[in-house]
Amino acid sequence: MSFIKNYFAPAEAKEIVKDRRSRFIPASDLPPMPSTPPSDSENEKSSGGLDSPQTRMPSGLNTPGGPSPWASRPVSMYPAGDFRNNDKDELRDIKCDVMVNWLYQQQMEMLWTAGAADEGVVLKKTRGMYTCCPADIMEEPFGFYKAIEMLNVRSAMTVNTRVIKLFLHNNDKPFVPLKGGLRLQVLPDMTYLPRCQKHQFAAFIADRGILVVWDDEPRHLLNRAENIEKALMEMIWGEGGESDEEGDEKGAGVDVDEVGSDMGDGMERADPRKPRRPVLIQPTMTGLTLAITVTAIGAGYRGIAQEIAIDGNYLRLLFVLVIPAQIWLGLFFFQALVGNFGQLVGPISQMNANTKFYSGIAPKRLTHDYGALPHVTIQMPVYKEGLTGVIEPTIHSIKAAISTYEMQGGSANIFINDDGMQLIPEEEARARQDFYDEHNIGWVARPGHDPTGKKGEPFVRAGKFKKASNMNYAMWVSTRIEDKLLLVNRHGNWTQEDEAEAYKTALMECVEEDQGRTWADGNIRMGDYILIIDSDTRVPTDCLLDAVSEMELSPEVAILQYASGVMNVTDSFFERGITFFTNLVYTQIKYAVASGDVAPFVGHNAVLRWAAVQSISYETNGQEMWWSEATVSEDFDMALRLQSAGYLVRLGGYTGDGFQEGVSLTVYDELARWEKYAFGCNELIFFPIREWPTKGVFTQLFINFLKSGMPLPSKCTIMAYIGTYYALGSAWLLTFANYFLTGLLNGHLDKYYLDSFKVYFAIIIVFTVLGNCALGILRYRIEEMSLGQSLWTNFKWIPLLTIFLGGISLHVSQALLSHMLGIEMNWGATAKEVTNTTFFDEVPKILKQFKGTFIFCIIASATMICGRFAVPDLWKIDLFIAIYPLCTIIIGHFMLPIVLNPNLMLFTF
Repeated sequence: MSFIKNYFAPAEAKEIVKDRRSRFIPASDLPPMPSTPPSDSENEKSSGGLDSPQTRMPSGLNTPGGPSPWASRPVSMYPAGDFRNNDKDELRDIKCDVMVNWLYQQQMEMLWTAGAADEGVVLKKTRGMYTCCPADIMEEPFGFYKAIEMLNVRSAMTVNTRVIKLFLHNNDKPFVPLKGGLRLQVLPDMTYLPRCQKHQFAAFIADRGILVVWDDEPRHLLNRAENIEKALMEMIWGEGGESDEEGDEKGAGVDVDEVGSDMGDGMERADPRKPRRPVLIQPTMTGLTLAITVTAIGAGYRGIAQEIAIDGNYLRLLFVLVIPAQIWLGLFFFQALVGNFGQLVGPISQMNANTKFYSGIAPKRLTHDYGALPHVTIQMPVYKEGLTGVIEPTIHSIKAAISTYEMQGGSANIFINDDGMQLIPEEEARARQDFYDEHNIGWVARPGHDPTGKKGEPFVRAGKFKKASNMNYAMWVSTRIEDKLLLVNRHGNWTQEDEAEAYKTALMECVEEDQGRTWADGNIRMGDYILIIDSDTRVPTDCLLDAVSEMELSPEVAILQYASGVMNVTDSFFERGITFFTNLVYTQIKYAVASGDVAPFVGHNAVLRWAAVQSISYETNGQEMWWSEATVSEDFDMALRLQSAGYLVRLGGYTGDGFQEGVSLTVYDELARWEKYAFGCNELIFFPIREWPTKGVFTQLFINFLKSGMPLPSKCTIMAYIGTYYALGSAWLLTFANYFLTGLLNGHLDKYYLDSFKVYFAIIIVFTVLGNCALGILRYRIEEMSLGQSLWTNFKWIPLLTIFLGGISLHVSQALLSHMLGIEMNWGATAKEVTNTTFFDEVPKILKQFKGTFIFCIIASATMICGRFAVPDLWKIDLFIAIYPLCTIIIGHFMLPIVLNPNLMLFTF
């Protein structure tokens, strides 16, 4: 019951840190490049953002006469003489020197050095500055220290043991095979280290018979070296029951065909290229849904026909005009009803099978015989998220996946579309650049939104939700570089160094052509496939090979969308409630798609085929576009255009909760998310009313959707989903109207009218009771949870979801009407970090943001009070079926910003 406790007592305090494709080269092969164009004057440097990278002042030195960073602290928190009282740069130097000496001591204790020259530990202090132990390795002109400087890693160590020497003595391949189909690179000598596959985090040096390991965290060096030694021994002696001949054969070859062979026996194992069969369970349920919908509508019109037969009033036939709206608003209700019974008693084996739109089993992995594995680009749009709290953990997760993929024989690069670089303070921007440089990350940053040119040349960040235009801009820069590289005349002796130099020149030309608007650095070339993620994402360590294998074996698939788990940042009741709701949504999506529905594309945690994305590009104002900037639902637009071009979208369910995404941390962000979705749904279907005379009612995108080759059941499912926003948005208005109609005209209304209380009761039965029972039993049947745990998890969050869904009607209708009436709405990026505020800080924020909601609640409450006590008896409204539905709307809207706000409910001061 801890989630209830949070309402009354503060949670335990926690520290929360708030065909353009050419030859692909690892990011490590790219020489340093200027990240910003040079300024023409010092005035530009002071007013126009970041200046060009310059040589940094040596560590520990401050500008003469500059203020002390500790000037605001007259008394230190540490005792006099403590080294922690030193200057920040000096303190960093001390810590680095202590760490590098400790690592060298551990290296000697573990007998990982023979005392030979050029063996030791190197540690990075700051960008371009390193320390080492022993100090004499710094003097080697082409040795370990210089190689690590060029490799640009945080920390590195040499490992010299007899086991490694013996192993390398008998190895004549450019790699050492390890268990699980992994391969660790072998380099001829130390001079090759700066051009190695950096994300493998280790390399054998053949001529010296040693191992070099590196890591982003110095304390992990020892474990990394130990694990590699253990992996070598396990590969040799792990299969004790096999003959020497078999062991030798596996040690030399390591056929990756074995990798993943124990992951299931799907039909793709037997014949990977055999077309996958469609499943007809969801189409069948959609047919039943339509049948029940027509039956319910028909039952109502049967009553109308009987009334007309009695009194001859043919005006009732006007009810025919509302049939489309009735079907649209009620379709999701009947679909949920049928779906619940399907989950209770229907088949579930399809959730562990590979079908046309769903992969329940990991694919047969590509072998080394296939050739070079495809290059993967991990694309991550970011804004003003915190570097330490949000971006850095995501990058470490990505690098672990890249490391595995490189050791399996592939290659990958990270491509960040940084929309905040030119907006944040210079110090933070420089910190981001240093971080990107250290982790071999390519990035592009565009100017801020300045349509009037107040800060220079006008620049427009198109779109209400800037993610699409951010990615378009970065990809546009990347493709311009590819266009320039296509013009390069590559001679017969062309090397990676030549390619890197050509790339550097092309990038600098693009930056110069944009006259300071574009900032860019690193490897921003696009690979065969794009894994698109958000800035607060965690990915499985071993996911890229499965992804590229499935895409290579299924050329008809343009998007492989992965189901996601949730990564929690706090333990607040609201975030955990939204976590439950998100998991519920993904479970329902997996069930629907596995049963035969078309897979959705949610815009992140998905692999896109770059060739397919290029095939549907278009030009706007002379610039190539891939993502739609005219709608907030750019992911739906992308999926629809790809499917219209003959491609498929597929859902991957075999990763479980390996992919993780963040959820809304506050009720403000979650409301904004629902508003954005509602706005996007209306934007997909209707033009604003003022444009109806010239453009018509329905958008071309919606017409294309209706005319597309998407299966009819899937179109019905999508329309049912969109209809939920209109049902939610109209709830407050229809309930208010019902209060007067039922309260004043009860008994005089046509029998066709269904009052709000009956609708409310039906919703409780279908969604709250039957829906939660069906979901709980489904999770039990697919062995995701025990039955008791699943049911308890579902029912304990009913109060939170009741308040939330009961309190968003006004906000959803605001978004729908804003688009319909042509009123601008804009949303910022969702907060990825928690900001703890006090009770007195939160109250004004709530009053400001929910002022209109509270006014509605007060007016509606006053109306009910007056309707009961301040009007003549003939006009009094005291019927329970009239009052109760409106009370639920008022209570839900009033309690939403208060009860679902952890910062307010904890009463912190």
